[in-house]
Parts: sequence; C-alpha cells; structure tokens
Amino acid sequence: MYLLTLYIFHSILLWNADYIPIEIVDRDFAVFHIYPMVEQPQMALSASDTVQLPEVEVFTAPLDKYAFGHRIQVIGEKDLESFQGLPLAEYLQQRTGLFLRQYGPGMVASLTMRGTSAGHNVVFWNGLPINSPSLGQTDFSILPVGGFDQVLVHFGSGGALYGTDAIGGAVHLNNKPHFGGGHQVQVASLFGSFGRWNQQVQYSYSNKVISSRSRIYRNFSRNDFPFRNLSKIGTPIERQENGQVKQWGIMQDLAWNVNSKNQISSAIWWNKTDRHIQPVIGSNTKDVQQDQNLRWVLDYFHFGKNKIWNAKAGFVRDELIFNVNSINNTNQYFIAGDLDWEVNPRWNTKSGIRHTYITGDLDTYQASESRLELYQSNNFHPIEKLSFSVNLRQLVFMGNWAPFTPSFGGEWNVWKNKVQSFLLKTSFARSFKVPTLNDRFWVPGGNPDLESEKSWSGEIGLKHVFVKNNFNFEQQITHFRMSVDNWIIWLPNGSYWSPKNIRKVNNSGLEYFLDVTQQFGEWKLGLSGNYAWNRAINQTNISENDRSKGKQLPYTPEHKFQSMISIEKGDFSSFLNTQRVGERFAATDNVAKLNPYQLWDMGVDYRWTLGGRLSGNLGAQVNNLFNTDYQVLRLRAMPGRNYQFNLNITI
Repeated sequence: MYLLTLYIFHSILLWNADYIPIEIVDRDFAVFHIYPMVEQPQMALSASDTVQLPEVEVFTAPLDKYAFGHRIQVIGEKDLESFQGLPLAEYLQQRTGLFLRQYGPGMVASLTMRGTSAGHNVVFWNGLPINSPSLGQTDFSILPVGGFDQVLVHFGSGGALYGTDAIGGAVHLNNKPHFGGGHQVQVASLFGSFGRWNQQVQYSYSNKVISSRSRIYRNFSRNDFPFRNLSKIGTPIERQENGQVKQWGIMQDLAWNVNSKNQISSAIWWNKTDRHIQPVIGSNTKDVQQDQNLRWVLDYFHFGKNKIWNAKAGFVRDELIFNVNSINNTNQYFIAGDLDWEVNPRWNTKSGIRHTYITGDLDTYQASESRLELYQSNNFHPIEKLSFSVNLRQLVFMGNWAPFTPSFGGEWNVWKNKVQSFLLKTSFARSFKVPTLNDRFWVPGGNPDLESEKSWSGEIGLKHVFVKNNFNFEQQITHFRMSVDNWIIWLPNGSYWSPKNIRKVNNSGLEYFLDVTQQFGEWKLGLSGNYAWNRAINQTNISENDRSKGKQLPYTPEHKFQSMISIEKGDFSSFLNTQRVGERFAATDNVAKLNPYQLWDMGVDYRWTLGGRLSGNLGAQVNNLFNTDYQVLRLRAMPGRNYQFNLNITI
C-alpha cells in the first residue's frame, strides 16, 4: 500500500514538472518547517535570519531554534563523505566524544550519552521517531552513513522537545531535497579487509519544482578476522567463524513545491540485515539474527503570513527474527500537526499534537497501545544579545499520564566583535521514558504497573569563536548534571526475571569540543577534538548483598578522548585520527573491568574530475594502525589492523 502511494505521488510530481518555480527559501525552516521566501516582506524575520541562494535548496532547520542553551553537534555531508558504505556506529565511535557499546564489528551497537543507558536516547529519521517500542532503543550498526545528508546530535535532556526516551539526548538523521540540479548518478564502492565489500548507487533528478532521489545499497562482510582466544591455554590466535553480515536497502525521497504556499515531501526506507551473531570468546554458538525495517513519512506544509502549518504522517515496522524460531514484529503509526508562528520579531511560538498507535506481535506476547502528546515551544529575544526558550510537553499513554515535561534555556552573547565572540549557554530540563513493551508485557515477568523513568538535568557552557583572515578557531566547553529516578532494571523473581522501578542514578560530567583550521595558500591544515568526562553513579542497593551503590554504571567509560589532524592541498587530503576510551566496568560492583585502549586510524584521499561531467574521489584508509588488541565489551573480540579502499563516482 505504501509503495503504491509513493508510486502515485511520484507520477503526480512528474506530471506537474513545469509548475511555477519557487526561487528563495529561508534557512530557519526545513525538515520540520520549510519556508519559501516569496512573501519575505510580509514576514517578521530579520535580514540576518535569511540566506539567499543561487539555487533552490531546502536546508535542515537549526534544532536550536527552540533549544537555546543546549549543545547540538552538526555532522554534514562533507564529514560523512569518507564513511560512505559504513554504519553510522563507526562514524560516531571514531569521530565524536560519544561511546557506543559494540558487540563486535557489524554487531549490535547501542549509544550511551552522558552516562545514560541505550534506551535513554531517541533517534529520529526526517522527524519520525524510530526507536523500537519493544526494546526502547536503536541499533546504530544497521544505519548506513550513505543514507543521510546530515546527522544532528542533541546532547542532554530533550524530553520537552522530542518526547519519550530523550533523557540522555537525541540523534536526528536528515535528508534534504535539492532543487534545480537536473539528472545525477552517484556510484560508491568500498572494499576492505575480512571480506568487506559495500556498494551504493544513487540517482537523483530535480528541477525548480520537484526533487526525487533513489538510493540502493548492499553491504557485506565476512568478519573472519584473527583474534586471541583467551579461553584456551596459551591464548592461540584463531579466526572468527560466525560474524558474517549482509545488508540491503532501498531509500526514496520525493519533494514537490505545489505553489508558493504549499509543499509536500515524502520518504520511504526499507532495510534488511542478516547477521551471524559473533559469540563471546570461548563459545562456539552459531546464533543468527535477521532485522527487517520499513519506514515511511509524509509531510505537508502550508505557508501563511508569519505562520507555517505542518501535517505529518508516518509508519515504522520492525521485524526481528532470532534463530528462525523467535519472531518479533512491532508497528508504529504516527499522525501529527503543528503551527509555527512568528508573533513578532522577538517572539516565536510553536504548538503541536502527535498521536502514536503501537502494536506488537512478539514471541511471548501481543500488545497494543495508544499515545497522545501535546507540546508548546517558545523562544524570546528581549534584546539583541539575549535569547530564551521555554518548552512544555505532556504525554498520555493508555490512560497513564507521563511526567509533565518542561525545559528552559538561555544564551547570552557576552562579548562580540568583528573577529571573535563568547556565547554563554545554560539550560534546565525534565525528561522521561515510557516503559517499553517488553518491560510491561513480556511473558513471563513483564510488569504492567511500571512507572515512567524520569530525570532532571541542567547544564552550563561557553562557546568561543575566533575568525581572522584564513584562521578559524572554535571551542566549546559544557558542564552538566543529571538525576534519573525510577530507573528500570530486571531482577530475579522466583524462576524468572521481572523489571522494577528501583534504581536512582546521578550523572555529571564535562564535554569539550575543538575545531581549528588554517589556510596557507594551497595548503589547509585542520585540528579537531572531543573530550567527554562522564560520571554515572548508582545511588541505590537492590538487596542486602548488593555492592553497587556509589559505583560507576557498567560499560560507561568515565573518559573518552578523540582527536584528528587533517591536511589538504588541492585535490589531495590526508588525516590521522585517534580515540582513547577509558576503563569500563563489566558489572555493577565495579570489580571486573576492561582496560583502557587507544586506536589510531589514518587515510588519504584524491578528488578528480574528467571531462567536466565525470568526477569522484579515490581513498585508502588503515584502521587500528598499531594493531591494538582491545575489547569494547567483555569477551567480545574486535579486529586488529585492517584496510579499506573506496571509490566514489558522480556523473
């Protein structure tokens, strides 16, 4: 039905290919709000809020429009380019201060932000939440980097902005349509050690009214890397035998400028992944897992005087089959609408509603539930250098009221001249997480009386930017504190396990970001870095013999550091990247621990153009340069030194 809908929609777009074009767009509204500036004189936006472009393009809205005081990292197309054909998990692990719990290369990878659990982060695809309602999280190992134009990472609590799960943060995967580009074909291929061979083909067509882009990708890896078998005498070197990964996917994006006041966009994404689950060292299990996902979103925008109406509908289906016999299906149906209104040049407000209907047909139970949420966002600019945002959200699920969720943020441009500025940022927020379907309905052990997890958090930060001639310097430091209550954990209950709201955790830490570039004639030098200090301390004992109170949560490194040096000259570029991850504890009592590790990667790239129409780049990369023996999770082997080569062609 969804494929038929998109086919009809695509036919309508082609039939209307000669419609009156829209020439200018406003950068402040896209993905969630897209604004054609045909009526710019009637808008209350200032000149500094708009960017006039030679081509019609649609840009992703800055998430900080209603998130003053929060830290948001923007990862653009250029940043993602060298990771085409790889999962998003690898980019986030190698190039940011974030830590992902990886069960092996190509295996399940879950994100932890600011010391929270994997289920305390929400992931959006083009504004559609895609966390699994049964597991409450997203597997970053099956999100292909080549499927997105931009990734936005919101650090810290965002419940008032995004809803459930956003206790630790949120990740937004965005695609932006480009208008006026004509026909274009892109082919990308990546070859690497241990049988890795990934391909992607993309075809796009656009004029000034319609934009269409189709992607097909296939990824394969044997993952037969050598590892040290710690379970055998003498710890011999053996090869991994059960780690093969196959992945296929199709993505289709469409956008149509109906006229100067209306726009329609839609996207569909089908993904299938077959994996042989890598066993722990010392085990010879041959488990297999198949993931199949279908996601569809439709947006309609109406542009009025000082107002933008947005209606959104979406569907997410997740199927997980484990060892053939265990089949788990969930469906999520979304319908939402909001009004973004610029009341005057100093006050913007947005009001919205979202309804979600969830069904689950899992191995041990069947369940369904309905969720309704109302939200209200405001931003204020009382004076030029001072900005505030206030957000409110209330969610109701199956007659239960989730915690009322407010947030407040502010930014003060303390000092600014022609070459540098200092921006002081602060925010306070409440967030929550609705218990997952598994938490409430799993048989045996599910607990339907669970309460929502809830948190309070605050942060303060300083951003410094210096730009002079060919020198660009940016740094940002953020200190945060968070308290999470009603944390759900599964405990023994007779012959089975059952979840309870029992744990309280206090989180605190420091984040530092640095980005420096210097141009010397044809040479461009770059230095970037991230440092994250996270303390996630359990405040409760669950039994008399429990020794976890006052201890760091398992698999939550207190320290992570990442840095990269890059050099560019003409069409050639190279980089040297390193990441260091501190010790992780394997259990709540902090007795068993994994040693810190540091990895180095380096690569080179050459861009070329042939005949004016054909262009591309050719690259080579060495990962784990010094062949470090390490584990991200206990007894989960990781590969040593390995190589990859990539070729991208654009016609």
